[in-house]
Amino acid sequence: MRPQWKIAACVLAGAAASAQAQDPSALYVRSLAATCASCHGTDGRTAPGAPLAPLAGMQRDYLVAQLKAFKAGTRPSTIMTQLAKGYSDAQIEQLASYFAGRK
Repeated sequence: MRPQWKIAACVLAGAAASAQAQDPSALYVRSLAATCASCHGTDGRTAPGAPLAPLAGMQRDYLVAQLKAFKAGTRPSTIMTQLAKGYSDAQIEQLASYFAGRK
C-alpha cells in the first residue's frame, strides 16, 4: 500500500471511530436543533442584522416558556405556532437546553 493511501485510510478510520464514539442522544438533540437553522442560523447563531432572534445562549427557562407558548397558541407567530406543535414537551426541554448551552 502506498504511503498516501495509508494516511487516507487512517484518517477515515479515525473519523469513523469518532462518529461512533459520539453520544446517540446528543446527536438526536443536535438533529432536532438543525431544524431551527434555516431561520435562526446554525446552532442558533443568526447572521448579523437578521430579523429573527438568535437562540444561542438564551436562558433555558425562557426558551421553554416561549416554545410552549407558541405550541399552545398563546404567543402569536406566523410559523412558530405550527412548528412548535410538532414537538413534545420533552423535545422542547431538550432544544432549550441545547441552545442555552451554545455561546
